[in-house]
Order: sequence, then structure tokens, then C-alpha cells
Amino acid sequence: MSHSAQRRWYPIVFSIAALVLLPLSVLVLSWHSVDGEIWRHLWDTQMPRLLGNTLTLLLGVGTGVTLLGVSLAWLTSLCEFPGRRWLDWALMLPFAIPAYVLAFVFVGLLDFSGPLQSLLREWFGSGLRLPRVRSTGGVILVLVLVFYPYVYLLARSAFLAQGKGLMEAARALGLSPWQAFWRVALPMARPAIGAGLALAMMETLADFGAVSVFNYDTFTTAIYKTWYGFYSLSSATQLASLLLLAVMLVVYGERRARGMPRPSSERPRGRALYRLHGFKATAASAWCILVFLCAFVIPVLQLLAWFWQRGRFDLDERYAALILHTLWLGGCAALLTVACAMLLAFARRLVPGRTMGTAVGLANLGYALPGSVLAVSIMLAFSYLDRELVIPLSSWLGGAGKPLLLGSLTALLLAYLVRFLAVAFGPLESSLARVRPSLPEAARSLGVGGSQLFRRIYLPLLLPGTLSAVLLVFVDVLKEMPATLLMRPFGWDTLAVRIFEMTSEGEWARAALPALTLVLVGLLPVIGLIRRSARQPG
Repeated sequence: MSHSAQRRWYPIVFSIAALVLLPLSVLVLSWHSVDGEIWRHLWDTQMPRLLGNTLTLLLGVGTGVTLLGVSLAWLTSLCEFPGRRWLDWALMLPFAIPAYVLAFVFVGLLDFSGPLQSLLREWFGSGLRLPRVRSTGGVILVLVLVFYPYVYLLARSAFLAQGKGLMEAARALGLSPWQAFWRVALPMARPAIGAGLALAMMETLADFGAVSVFNYDTFTTAIYKTWYGFYSLSSATQLASLLLLAVMLVVYGERRARGMPRPSSERPRGRALYRLHGFKATAASAWCILVFLCAFVIPVLQLLAWFWQRGRFDLDERYAALILHTLWLGGCAALLTVACAMLLAFARRLVPGRTMGTAVGLANLGYALPGSVLAVSIMLAFSYLDRELVIPLSSWLGGAGKPLLLGSLTALLLAYLVRFLAVAFGPLESSLARVRPSLPEAARSLGVGGSQLFRRIYLPLLLPGTLSAVLLVFVDVLKEMPATLLMRPFGWDTLAVRIFEMTSEGEWARAALPALTLVLVGLLPVIGLIRRSARQPG
């Protein structure tokens, strides 16, 4: 490609990177004016508790997802036991359940007035009480069950990639299976486990819906309450910047701890190494089935029961409007995000170099930004633009002089674009990397160029990756709660917002219908993930 043609890509990529960096710059600039009264009130009444709750949650969820994900990955990838074949893929299904959905199912099922405790009191007397589900342990348990698949999936792939010869060499040296796990398999899988753990911890820091159901205050709930309770957008933005700092520390720590990847010439294994018998086989099956029941089967069955009990009566015109709003937002955001991600992928391929690589990397930083952080930073930026530009210009032109950007669909779609651009970029970059350079070169030699080259050569080859990217972004937008809740225009409620409203009022049965809809839609990318994983040996 000529140098002049390459230069055309720089304004496009820099513009997309600037959109992603906009929230970061707003967060930094928000500290120029600090409301001392609000911060004194926060520090005296909430800040120590927020810090303690957030750190406790990170420590508990981090420990839980590591133990759960690694143990399940070890069993399903290296051991043979009854049910292993179907449990191998079934343990990925909890990916489809949003954290806030599992949270309200657990609270509704296990609370003092819930069906389980009511039944136990009928059987064993009115004095029976289970431990409180609305507790630190309860919210940690829910988030562990939702986020363990991050560690499970990456650890499983790492264990499968280690090959048969490595483990056989460990056994030849006299190591027991347990010793081989601790001294060989686990150290080699540490980078993958660390990457999964970092994803789970970032999701924990960004979670808003689950902690709201448990009335467990963290930084995300504090941002929402500061905005809507104190009506201080700047203070909410300053809190959001502290949350972003924590996320960046998690990412930095994971990358430092990961170290350099260790190349391996081992062939992936085609079968399990250890065949379990007797009590060990029963215990392995029971452990995997227990996790699958708690994380997927029981929640889905409870949602179905609530739907039949009350939720089916909400199938009316209002619910149809919720579906239309949700699908419209998801579709528009997916198309916009995938279009921008495709531009980035082509720019990365056609214009190699450090400058372009850095710009594309900056454009993909948005996935590390929690939805609540994006919401307050974009709204602060749009509030400034409305106040300083839109309202004066509208008044000068004889208009109503009202804000146009604040609380608009444009702001919400921008938040989705920034948040999920990296989600779409991954599949597109992988698909584009599989297109050999000789194909477009041959097409150009035959006189095919420009838009024709894209339409006749690239598009058919990129179609599977493009569809995957659209589906992933679409489902993520549907499940996104904080950004949608904070930024939606008046009257633009979605399924996630409906769940938040119903669970805030304790209406678990009425939240079942939108929750089931989200779970069913969320199963689509999980099924694709399972099918792709099934092609790997194991």
C-alpha cells in the first residue's frame, strides 16, 4: 500500500482512540474542583466502609474463583470420571447468567421468607434458621459462581496444552498426580490462571446489580448514590476515577505477575491422564455436578417457577416495548461497535508500525472501564458541551435553549462503543489474520480494488468473525446494567433496568420474565464458545 494511502488510516484510528480516551481525560479533569462538604460527609459516613467492603469482596471472590476454576479445570481436563464428557462443557453455561440475575435468585430462594427456609420450618419447626443470605459471604458466593468460568476456561485450555509427555516425565521422576499438579502443571498454567483471575476481579470491581440486590455498598453503588442522592456529578466522577485506578492496578498486577509466556513444543493431549475409581471418581462427579447445579440448573428452574407463578402475567404491551428498546439498543450498538472495530483491525493490518499499534491499543482500553465509570465521565463531558456550546448556540439560533446531549441515546451508544470495542476487535482481528496477503494482492493484479476488494474478497472471509463480534457485543449490551441505568433517556427502560426496578422492590417473581429472556439470549455466545472448545482435544 502506498504511503499516501496508509496516511488516510491515521485520522480514523486517532478519532476512535480519542473517543475512548475521552472518559479518561474527563476523570482526570474532574479533580480541578472538589466539593469539600460532600467528600467530608463521604469520608465520615461511608468511605472506610466502602474501602473495606470492596477489598473484602476482591479478596473473597479472587480466592473463590481461583479454587473453583482451577479445581474444575484440573478434573475435567486431566481426569476421567463419570459424567466428565458433558460436565466439561456444562460448566461453561454459567457464563450466560448475569451476576444480578443470580443474585436476586439466591436472595429470593434463600431469604428468611423464601421457599427453602419456609419449607424447612414446616418440616423441622419454626425455630430453624439458615445463615443470612444478605451477607458478605452471600454476595461473595454469588459472584464466585458467576465469574469462576473465566478461570475455568483459561486454566482448562492451559492444562490441555501442556501435553502428555510433560506429565509422563513427572510421573517417571516419581511424582504422584498431586505432586505433578503442584510442581509442574500449576506453575506452567499460572499465566492463564492469572489472566482469568484478573478478568474476574475487574468484573467484581465493576459489578453494580448484584451488590445492589444484597444491599452491599461498594464503589459502584456509591457512584450511583452520589449522583442521584447528592446530585453531584463531579463528586460521582471523582469516585469513578478511584474505581478506575483500582481496575488499572489489577490489570498492571496481572501483567507483572504473568511473566513471559513459555513456548511449548508439546502436542495437546487427546485423552485424560488419570482414570479415577471408587470414592475419588464419585467425589469428582459430585463436586462438578454440585457447582453446575448451584450456578446454572437451580437458578434457571427457580426463574421458570417464578415466571409461571407471576411473570407470565407481565407479557403485555409494556413488556413488548421493553423488548423493542433492548433489541434496538443492542442492534445499533453492535453495528456501530463492529464497524469501528473493523476499521481498527484493517488499520492494524495495512499500516504496520509502533504508532498505529499504540493507537489501536489505546482504542481497545475501554473494556477495562466499568459501566458506571463510563456513564459518569461521558455525562460530565456532555453536560459541559451542552452548557458551553449547545445551549448558547441553540439560543442564538432562536431555539429552546435546552440541553441535547445529556440524557440522549447518543451518549448511551457512545458508552457502549467505548466499553465493548475490544470485545468486537478480538474476533475480527483473528479472522483478518487468517486471510493470506496473497489473496488481496492477486485480486488487485486482476483490477479489483477499493470497495470491490472489500466486498468480494474480505467480506466473505471475515463473515464468521464478524457475526461472532456482532453477537458478543449484542449480548453484552443487553446485559449491561450500570451504564444503561444511569444514562438511558426518559422512558427508555430495558430488560436490565426492569430487573433492577423489580428487585429493588423485592418483586422477585416479576423480575423472572426479563431475567429468563436475558439468560436465553446469553446462551447463544456460550453455545458458540462450547462448540469452539469442543474442537480442541480433550
